[in-house]
Amino acid sequence: MNLRAKTQLFAVLTVLSNVAGNSFLTKGMQQLGDIGNSPLALIAALFHPWVALGVALLIVWTLTQMALLSWADLSYVMPVTAIGYVLTAFAARLFLDEAVSPARWVGIVLVTAGVTLVGRTAASAQAAESNSR
Repeated sequence: MNLRAKTQLFAVLTVLSNVAGNSFLTKGMQQLGDIGNSPLALIAALFHPWVALGVALLIVWTLTQMALLSWADLSYVMPVTAIGYVLTAFAARLFLDEAVSPARWVGIVLVTAGVTLVGRTAASAQAAESNSR
């Protein structure tokens, strides 16, 4: 698999695991209700099925993000994976019945525009230099 395809695959995995992980974590914590800030209550929450699934997916997110950052520039990875913010808002609205204000939707449009611009550039400054030679 070439570097460009690998970068795109890992960017997708990073975004999807982040969106799903945070959504499941939120769903589980909402079902548990206010547990306060006791370390023992937070540890006990890890055993709730939705929370556990969310944490597992966020571990996948961390690992794919680490791998992605090992071969692509931070200035590429962070904006491209920021599309996760957009997808998270849609997931919150569709699956968690959260209200998303018009101001947030405007911000989502701006993030999408930025992601589109950055996504059209090379993932690595080194790759861009070698392609221009």
